[in-house]
Amino acid sequence: MRLLPNWLKRGYLGLISPVAEWLVRRGVQPNTITTIGTLCSVTGGIIYGTGHIRTGGWFLGLTALFDVLDGMVARRTNRSSAFGAFYDSTLDRVADGFVMGGLAVFFATRPGWIGTTMVVVCILGLIGTFVTSYTRARAEALGVDAKVGVLQRPERVVLLSAPQAFFGLALGGFVLIAIIVLLTVTAWITAAQRIAAVHRAVRREQVGPARAMGEPTTSVVRRSTIASPPSPRAIAKGE
Repeated sequence: MRLLPNWLKRGYLGLISPVAEWLVRRGVQPNTITTIGTLCSVTGGIIYGTGHIRTGGWFLGLTALFDVLDGMVARRTNRSSAFGAFYDSTLDRVADGFVMGGLAVFFATRPGWIGTTMVVVCILGLIGTFVTSYTRARAEALGVDAKVGVLQRPERVVLLSAPQAFFGLALGGFVLIAIIVLLTVTAWITAAQRIAAVHRAVRREQVGPARAMGEPTTSVVRRSTIASPPSPRAIAKGE
């Protein structure tokens, strides 16, 4: 799903490029930018939990800015590192947890079956988000590219911030409910797509050698199920 077209991404990068240059001149560390962005997400999630959806949306919207700035500053100062990528990915999970957790708390205070149902949807959405991240990290630890899926993190951040910032609880909260349901469904679809992509890739790699050696494919598959745990570098790429 291309919620954000390439021309819009290029325009956005052009707009914030001077900000990145200013941060470089000031000697700001990329990990500092990552930390500030995460704090904005955590704050937004907490505000969501208190029921101030529009205000929380604006705080969460700052995350999109910092998510891009830390990488730009790291590249321009030659400070890109495996730990930086790991740190960024880890804090992304913290941000996801607080945002979806905050929304779950908000709906837990809503009366009636809609509130209860949406708490369950938020929890499922949070689990789905973590699963999509882990599937990619584990796949890359096995040497398989699994960067596929109907919705990536930039689109998730936009959907969790922009509509809320502008519309809040418009239409009786229907806009917010629709977005959460969409994110939850697409998170699990993305996880399934990545599992299927890894399965196809691994099967292709195994069938070739098995046929060349005249060995049954099933035996190769069984041996391949024992794999080394993912390295921190691979986990850092997970999204």
